[in-house]
Amino acid sequence: MAKSMYAYVREAWKRPDQSEVKGLLWERLQVWRREGSVVRIERPTRIDRARSLGYKAKQGIVVARVRVRRGGRRKPRYFRGRRTARMGMRRTTPAKSLQRIAEERASRKFPNMEALNSYWVGEDGRYRWFEVILVDGHHPSIRSDRNLAWLADSAHRGRAERGKTSAGMKGRGMRTRGHGTEKTRPSIRSHANRGK
Repeated sequence: MAKSMYAYVREAWKRPDQSEVKGLLWERLQVWRREGSVVRIERPTRIDRARSLGYKAKQGIVVARVRVRRGGRRKPRYFRGRRTARMGMRRTTPAKSLQRIAEERASRKFPNMEALNSYWVGEDGRYRWFEVILVDGHHPSIRSDRNLAWLADSAHRGRAERGKTSAGMKGRGMRTRGHGTEKTRPSIRSHANRGK
């Protein structure tokens, strides 16, 4: 059976360092570093990944590339009397993944849209870039789409901020265990109240 174009794109992005994507990224990152931290782009960089996460080339759907600084939350050195271990300089990390932070920044930049999903597109020593798929739930073409019309419901407002995207669910430990429907844990609060 002949492979589709998406299959070839997917294979190339599986190991970017060993495929022709390496050269493309080397050129692209030089341009991306000079851009702003949240940039609206015309079309997705990884069309196969975007399509699998719900992207469609239609009105009401926007893709934004977000740059997030890598590493922990570095702080300036505390100059008063402290032991180095007690200064709170090292091992201070955000409580969520860089991908979740990217989704939140994109949804803040486009307040009338909801973050549907996101995916990795590149990184260097200092930054990591993600592309976030944003959907305007009240656009007529989205309301008439049976796969995306649910985003018009007010119950889905603030998806990225509430950890309802795929990256958010993963960070909250809500991925399913194995192939069943049972979650790893229901939620932080529910898990804490189990023994009571």
